[in-house]
Amino acid sequence: MDAPTPAELILAAVRAIPAGEVAAYGEVARRAGLPGRARLAARVLAGNDDPRLPWHRVLRSDGRIAFPRDSAGWLEQSRRLRAEGVAVVEGRVRMPRGAGSLDADIWGPA
Repeated sequence: MDAPTPAELILAAVRAIPAGEVAAYGEVARRAGLPGRARLAARVLAGNDDPRLPWHRVLRSDGRIAFPRDSAGWLEQSRRLRAEGVAVVEGRVRMPRGAGSLDADIWGPA
């Protein structure tokens, strides 16, 4: 049996995010066993064609939606998050405190 590819690991990590919760690209990469690969996580999600993938639960590390403000993607991600009970204010979500995040430990939540 072949080992899963990095893309498969990232997609599995995204699928594991429960409804009503969010994670940053870097946290998704870390959960996939690929620490420091936030940009890879973003590229994998950008190329996603699975309509069931909960891509909308992944945000920038500061809680902002990565799409340009008021674009179709920005509006859709905001809508989906709100439908799951996530508070989206000005295109931003309060992020959970990351486990093992030195920045979060020193500076606190964004």
